[in-house]
Amino acid sequence: MLADRIEAPWIEAFEAVLRLCGAGPGLPLCLLGESQSRALNLDLAELAALRLGCRPFRCILPTQPSTAPVPVRSTGASRAIGGHPGVMAALAAAPLILDLTVEGLLHAPELPAILKAGSRVLMVSNEHPEVLARLVPRPEDEAPVKAAVKRARAARHMHVTSAAGTDLRIVMEGAAVAGVWGWTDRPGTVAHWPGGILVAFPRAGSVEGTLVLDAGDVNLTFKRYLERPIHLTLADDHITAIEGEGGDAEMMRRYLAAFAEHEGGGRAAYAVSHVGWGLNPRARYEALAFYDRRDTNGTELRAFAGNFLFSTGANEFAGRFTEGHFDIPVRNCTIALDGERVVEEGRLLP
Repeated sequence: MLADRIEAPWIEAFEAVLRLCGAGPGLPLCLLGESQSRALNLDLAELAALRLGCRPFRCILPTQPSTAPVPVRSTGASRAIGGHPGVMAALAAAPLILDLTVEGLLHAPELPAILKAGSRVLMVSNEHPEVLARLVPRPEDEAPVKAAVKRARAARHMHVTSAAGTDLRIVMEGAAVAGVWGWTDRPGTVAHWPGGILVAFPRAGSVEGTLVLDAGDVNLTFKRYLERPIHLTLADDHITAIEGEGGDAEMMRRYLAAFAEHEGGGRAAYAVSHVGWGLNPRARYEALAFYDRRDTNGTELRAFAGNFLFSTGANEFAGRFTEGHFDIPVRNCTIALDGERVVEEGRLLP
């Protein structure tokens, strides 16, 4: 267990990221959290902001009770704001918002209005600060992510294959593509720390084929390395079959079935949310083995270089909404855009 106390290097890590976000003397800075937020990170963020001469203020909301039939983790869709007019006014008045909510604002319904007001949002992933300090972004992280975004936006097709049996085809035309390098310095933008990742939200009817999750791949909703392979069949964006023996496949089947029943037979939890690949050379695949589950959100494993990140659940660009969500970094895949490889057998190509 890591001790939850103030450490000078952790303040310095927050200060470094705030500098990259353009924070400086006199800047009004909102620390957005909720009652179940990691209190240590709120304290570190505030101390770092004060060191830089910013004018931080806290906006702490009650954590809302879950309405899901099963535990929910890592959806990127915090429900804490709940459209509260006073909170929205406070956020609109802050040029920079540090999002320290448990799930984050990435898919929260209030985010578009917050960005439209000109605020920029840095989602601080719900990690122990030891994780964040290891993965402080660097200025040189920006260019590779921007280059990957440019290539992905120009592509018509993505083809993902692996020796384990993956053969997945994604239509990239019309997909919403974004990249994150770990900070945001422009009004109306959002980023997250740790960063180093490209994601694409395909339009409806864009994903077909087979995805094999091999032993050692990671189910980040369950925060565990898979012990046995799982074969997923996808048609018209949706998982239509989950084949495999042992607890990993069984838990996945049960979890998705619970959302389908809860949502009146809907299939949104079985749908593709986003796909992409990791670009962070300092992020470690094996990191999940070193932290208690309460001390990590697993963002590092989403970002480790060369993984194919496959996610299920909400995709607003395809008109699908659900709290059921899986983020699964898949190793040893080859990812090609219009026939040109960007990742080869899990190795990120220049």
